[in-house]
Amino acid sequence: RDYYASRGLGDVYKRQGMEIGVSPLFRDVSEESQQAMRTCFAMREYSFRAGEVIYDFSEGRNMVGVLTQGAAVIERIDHQGSRTILERLERGGVFGEMLMFENVAGDSITVVAEVPCRVWLMAADQVTKRCENACAHHTQVVENMFQLVAEKATSLYERVEVLSRRSIRDKLLCYFSLLAAKSRGGEFSLPFSLSALADYISTDRSAMMRELKKMRDEKLVDIQGRRVLLHQVI
Repeated sequence: RDYYASRGLGDVYKRQGMEIGVSPLFRDVSEESQQAMRTCFAMREYSFRAGEVIYDFSEGRNMVGVLTQGAAVIERIDHQGSRTILERLERGGVFGEMLMFENVAGDSITVVAEVPCRVWLMAADQVTKRCENACAHHTQVVENMFQLVAEKATSLYERVEVLSRRSIRDKLLCYFSLLAAKSRGGEFSLPFSLSALADYISTDRSAMMRELKKMRDEKLVDIQGRRVLLHQVI
C-alpha cells in the first residue's frame, strides 16, 4: 500500500492532466515531455488539507516534491518547541532532501500546508539517475535541479544576512530591503502573514509588532495587510 495513503497524509493521485510546467524544475521542458516524465519518474499526486504535514524530512524518504496547487511552508521546530519558517512555497515550488542542508541539530523539519494543496512526489534518484533512454527532457530536468540548488544557496545567504542583524528593526529593514530590491521598487507584498514573518526572522511576534508600529510612526514603512511600502532602503 502507498506510504502516504497508509499514513493518512493525503489522497492518492486519481486523475491525469495536472499542470507541472509552472515549476522551475521543469523549465524548458515541453508539455509532451512532461507527460512522458510522469511515467519515467513514477510521479504520484497527493492532496493535503490546510495544516496537514506534506513531508517530514526525518522520515528519510529522499523524495522530490513539486507543489502544483496551494501554498506551504518549510518549518523547523527545535528541541525547545520554538518554530522557525525556513521557506514559503507557492505553486511550482520544489522541496526535498537534495535541496536542504544537513540537519545537524536534529530539529523537526517538515513541509506543512498553509491552505489545501496538491503535490507531485517522486523518488530523488528518479531525477538524478542516468536515464536508460537518454531522454533529452531528463537531462534538462537534471540541469534545472542544479540551478535550483544554486538558487537555494542564494536564498540561504539572504536568510543569514537577515538573521545576522542584531535588532528586530534591523532584521525587518534588511528583509524588507531584499524584497524591495526584487520588486524593483519600494512597494511589495509579504510572502506570508505578519505572524509567520515573526517566525521567519526568529523573533517574538508581540515585540515585532511593537517595532513595526514605531517604524510606521517614524514613517519608515507603510503597511496595509501584506502590502508594504518601504521609505528607507538599506
